[in-house]
Amino acid sequence: MSKADELFVAMCDDIIKNGTTTEGQKVRPHWSDGTAAYTIKQFGVVNRYDLREEFPALTLRRTALKSCMDEILWIYQRKSNNIHDLNSHIWDEWADENGSIGKAYGYQIAQLSHYPEGEFDQMDRVLYDLKHNPFSRRIMTNMYTFADLSEMSLYPCAYSVTYNVTQEPGNERPTLNMVLMQRSQDILAANNWNVSQYAILLMMVAQVSDMEAGELMHVIADAHIYDRHVDIVRELIKRPQHPAPTVRLNPEIRDFYDFTTNDLIVENYVTGEQITDIPIAI
Repeated sequence: MSKADELFVAMCDDIIKNGTTTEGQKVRPHWSDGTAAYTIKQFGVVNRYDLREEFPALTLRRTALKSCMDEILWIYQRKSNNIHDLNSHIWDEWADENGSIGKAYGYQIAQLSHYPEGEFDQMDRVLYDLKHNPFSRRIMTNMYTFADLSEMSLYPCAYSVTYNVTQEPGNERPTLNMVLMQRSQDILAANNWNVSQYAILLMMVAQVSDMEAGELMHVIADAHIYDRHVDIVRELIKRPQHPAPTVRLNPEIRDFYDFTTNDLIVENYVTGEQITDIPIAI
């Protein structure tokens, strides 16, 4: 069965049984009817996914993997902060009349800095270092820029990615690993979405760097289930689990900026019934 399912079920069960509640506290999120959106939460959840074993997609319900990839390309390849460059509507709630979400996400990745080797934005610097200095311990991107927070429609949730290269004994190619840091996560709505997104990002960066995609370590500071999601989650984690799908990339792509969602190949993805109309706190 899918290891992502096993981790998800254990995490949700732990949050529901052992988490603390924000009910009655001063909270920012609210439901569309104006009611405060309280949560059950756990502090400091860490999950590890080894892409050498399987792709970490849930089978309890379907995760839209091509849409996950599209949002990752929107941030790290198109480096956009405008919803008109995105082929889904997940950011519509936070966009202004021009489609901008402010100085957030792709805007931050696109910011240029000067180095002895030249001028790079955040993603280009990652790609350069993985080619020229792969065992550096400084290969990362960070979207949590304090000076720009007041001009962001939403503070970045998954805000920092650190890349780390290991040379495993007996392997010809190095292994590329990733740490994803997340300050806050709506577990029902976003957990496997983010996991799948960054697994795909790791796969893409590894491929163009001539490395093997290894571990994705996901660190969540505030892992929470909203009050109106608890019963949905209880039903979800009781569902039958299936083997993980086969997920791979078009091996012909050697430039990060050439990837499209057509280059994501998903096979044997068997899942439970989709959950629709999940209420989203804003």
